[in-house]
Amino acid sequence: MATRLDKPIKRELEIEGHTYTVTLAPDGVKVVEKGKRKGVSVSWQAFVSGDAALAAELRASLDALPAK
Repeated sequence: MATRLDKPIKRELEIEGHTYTVTLAPDGVKVVEKGKRKGVSVSWQAFVSGDAALAAELRASLDALPAK
């Protein structure tokens, strides 16, 4: 049986030499570079409905456009 997520859980993650703090909370997930205040947040509703994946695909397609 899984444990209910009723309070935030923070963990550190290192990606390409940068350290990030990942917070799993009842309202969603937040990833912030260590030492910074702003990061990326995704609500569980957006994650489950597919809105988060759609936004990531849109961002990737826009990044692939040639620079003006």
